[in-house]
Amino acid sequence: MYRAKVYVTYKDSILDPQAEAIKTALHQLEFPELTQLTCGKYFELELATTEAKAATTVEQMCQKLLANVNMESYRYEIVAAE
Repeated sequence: MYRAKVYVTYKDSILDPQAEAIKTALHQLEFPELTQLTCGKYFELELATTEAKAATTVEQMCQKLLANVNMESYRYEIVAAE
């Protein structure tokens, strides 16, 4: 059994309106040292398979559903489930 941790964020060339709104609010709350903020999605998946198959499966899941590959980038970690 393996656990996959998937992180999805907008690509650098895409404007992230949610992150910009949060950044503006934090500046208004007197956190001027904040220079960059990124929002994203986080998924945690448990897979009943081998480690090699888990990586292939997660890659396909990201490509087909979890990330909009035109606008978002993703990365993931595969670890043995405890």
